[in-house]
Amino acid sequence: MDWAVARDRLRSPMLAPLHGLIAQLDPLRWPTPDDLTALARGIATSQGLPIRFVTPRESGDAGRPTYEEHIARTGEIETRLENWHDLFNALAWMAFPKAKAAINAQHAAILAEGGEGESRRRGPERDALSLFDEGGVIVASSSPALLRLLVDHEWKELFWHRRDELVAKVSFIPFGHALSEKALDPFIGIVAKTVFVPVNDFFAMLPFEARVAQADALVALHFTSRARFPSPRAMAPLPVLGVPGWHTDTARESFYDDARHFQPKR
Repeated sequence: MDWAVARDRLRSPMLAPLHGLIAQLDPLRWPTPDDLTALARGIATSQGLPIRFVTPRESGDAGRPTYEEHIARTGEIETRLENWHDLFNALAWMAFPKAKAAINAQHAAILAEGGEGESRRRGPERDALSLFDEGGVIVASSSPALLRLLVDHEWKELFWHRRDELVAKVSFIPFGHALSEKALDPFIGIVAKTVFVPVNDFFAMLPFEARVAQADALVALHFTSRARFPSPRAMAPLPVLGVPGWHTDTARESFYDDARHFQPKR
């Protein structure tokens, strides 16, 4: 999709954490890696290396470190030109700097421990990291009861019958950069992996930017312990377009009867 064509779609609520960053980009052209590096000033890896966005290395480099290892060792993030997936990854580093750094640090540590075998075939822990990094949603909630409805796939009860309580006590914050890419042309059936973070009842009253910053810190803390992400199964799925306001049909009760998107728990 062309940059100019996508301009209106970049206002999607599924891209809300990135709106302020997108507003700082030239609306008439694709940003370059240098543009993104300038926008990311002050953001660093877990080891304090400044983040820089660079064009990808040659694929034939023998013995080169993996993508995640390269970031951890150098702070360089390979970013393809005029590529939505890589652009959204760059913007996610700016919107969620602490969480992205924590995820990268765990990737690098697990790769260092697992050696060539881990680099050839991703284990369950790195699977979980990657799936959340690509397609995750942060669920910040002060209500264990509402989280239980999500875990139990009680979608209509959660999203429709208890909507007022949901809006007051749960914030859904899109995180994954592949999910951001899907937001440009959303379709029924998008499912995200979730990380739950505990907050108090005042969290939902904060300005959105403050909620994103607090959620970023809480997700970074979550990923400091591997016991919290032993495999993708540890993360509950979320039918993304069911979140109130993320699809025009969330204003209709019958929307939540569509079993294609709102599947019961097996």
